[in-house]
Formats: sequence, C-alpha cells, structure tokens
Amino acid sequence: MSRNKYPEVTVNRILDSATKLFLQKGYEKTTIQDIVNDLGDLSKGAIYHHFSSKEDIIQAVGERMYANVDFASMFKGREDQLTGLEKLKEICLACMTSVQQHQLMEAVPDYYHNPKFLAQEVFESVKHSPQMLLPYIEEGVEDGSITVSQPKEAAEVFLLLINIWINPLVFHETRAAFTEKVRFLKTLLDQIGLPVMDEKVMAAALSYGECLDD
Repeated sequence: MSRNKYPEVTVNRILDSATKLFLQKGYEKTTIQDIVNDLGDLSKGAIYHHFSSKEDIIQAVGERMYANVDFASMFKGREDQLTGLEKLKEICLACMTSVQQHQLMEAVPDYYHNPKFLAQEVFESVKHSPQMLLPYIEEGVEDGSITVSQPKEAAEVFLLLINIWINPLVFHETRAAFTEKVRFLKTLLDQIGLPVMDEKVMAAALSYGECLDD
C-alpha cells in the first residue's frame, strides 16, 4: 500500500540500496535479487514497477547523484572576486576530485561493452550537461578571461572530450598514452581560447589514469 501511495519514497529506497551495492560489488556483480534482498520488504515485481532493468537503475543512480549539484553555491560571497575562467576551473576541480565521481567510475560497467551507457553519456555531454557550464564560459568571455567565439559549442566539445575521449571506461589506453591525450587536450583548449587546464586541473584529469596499465 505504501508503495502505491508514496512512489517517490520507494524509488529513493531502491536507489539507496542499489547505490550501496553497486559501490560495494560493482554493477556487473550486483543483481536485482541482491537489491531485493537488501531492501527486505520489496519484491522483484515492485522494483520492475519503477525500473525496467538494472541499466535503468544505475542510470537513475548517476542522475540522482548529480541532480542537486549547485555550482553557484561554490562561489557564494566570492562571485565578484572570480573571473568566469576561475569559476570554471573550480568547477572542473570539484568534479574531477569528487569521491562520488571516482566511486561511480569504479562501479559502472565498461562503456565499450555497454553501448547503451556510452550513447547516454554522449547525449548528456551534448544536450544537458553543457548548460551547467555555459553561464561561466559566457561570463569569462564577457570579462576577457575566456576568448572562445562560440561558447555553447565550446561547452559541448569540452564535455565530449572530457567525458568520452579521455574516459578510461570508453578508450582503454596505457597510462603513457592517456597522459599524452590529456596534454593534447590542454593544448587544444588553450588554442580555442578556453585555458581551463592549469596545473591543478591537469593533475586532477591525470588522476583518472591511475587505474591504467603502464
């Protein structure tokens, strides 16, 4: 009865359990039955009433994890002291050093063998996520710290390169090859007028390669 009356509560309980299990066991080793067992009072039917598959569950886990991200709160009280570029650098650092981000990367499946996840990542990188960065790129253009001529397209390309091109879940590289890609990304962004890859951001980006083979 409570499931029907309070569907959001049920969905959040499912996602809480799934998040815990995905981080503990990994996506591939976690089953729907594991989630049922962890919850204790819901059936498989109840879970499938809200989610059609395990893929849908982990997608919802990722969306919920970042749904309440409020970049503006990072600069509260400092809005007028930072340029658009400085704000963008802080955002990049916060995202790249996020414990949740690294945990999620370890838990989710290899995108190369899961095209649905890869397609969703590409879609998010072009359609939704750029809107979070666009105001700061436009602010940087206005204050002169960023010189890109097309802010919207720059935001999309930036996220495609970060989320897809240098993502170890998509392209398996040696650590040396990954490092060269990150260095080239810095060169490319500098040349288009989006010099966001300073030493700190570079180091954070390179940390994604720690799990790669030498």
